[in-house]
Amino acid sequence: MHDKDIREPLFDFLEETYGKVRIIEEKQMGRSRADIVMVLPEALAGIEIKSDADTYARLGRQVKDYDLYFDKNIVVAGSVHGMHIEEHVPEWWGIITVEWINGAADFYVLREAKENPKRRWKRKLSLLWRPELACIQEMNGMPKYKEKSKAFVIDKILEMVPEEKLAEQVSDLLFERDYNEIEEIIRSFKRKRWMK
Repeated sequence: MHDKDIREPLFDFLEETYGKVRIIEEKQMGRSRADIVMVLPEALAGIEIKSDADTYARLGRQVKDYDLYFDKNIVVAGSVHGMHIEEHVPEWWGIITVEWINGAADFYVLREAKENPKRRWKRKLSLLWRPELACIQEMNGMPKYKEKSKAFVIDKILEMVPEEKLAEQVSDLLFERDYNEIEEIIRSFKRKRWMK
């Protein structure tokens, strides 16, 4: 099975398995690109697809990047990799195998994802757009820090907002993210930011 054969049926499987989810495809994170970011009500899960056409050549680097950004990580492995994928990902990664059976993709949860012990909040928050960080500041009654960098704002948020509350707020914002309106959202944010 190739990546394109896996994606659409996988989205249906994830919704059936996890309930309320939002799927964001091809998200840059560090030196790698996450195939899928699955937004859950209180967590972000990174999902790497290893189709039958893929090799393990880049997986080591990808695992390190995924582990910095996401609360949980899952690898979806085609039948070629299904028997050996456990050897290539950490024990906290979830594993879903997929096979083509009777003309359809058949998914099986080989191992549930556990909480990722290597996730770094700074990296996770860097996935948000600056206007989304401004929403978190507003929700928590924080100063606006209009002239400050994104990194500075992230540090302040981490100082002032409890992680459990922050996890829900990040997910809420990503559930609401509108890619059709992003240019105007960012333009509007920049106008307000520089108005005195």
